[in-house]
Amino acid sequence: MATNLNLDPQLLEEAFRLSGEKTKKAAVTRALEEFIARRRQAEILDLFDVLDWDPYDVHTERSRR
Repeated sequence: MATNLNLDPQLLEEAFRLSGEKTKKAAVTRALEEFIARRRQAEILDLFDVLDWDPYDVHTERSRR
């Protein structure tokens, strides 16, 4: 998909430096992938407040079977 973006040059230069990417497309693609991955991780972490599960209580888990 062709898209025109007006990117902050300082942010783009920092993205190039940190990522090692050589093109704008690669840097923006990588940034989007990492953004999505972090949001998905945050969603998973939010589940720890919802689930009634103790990872250290192996005896209770075994007794359910």
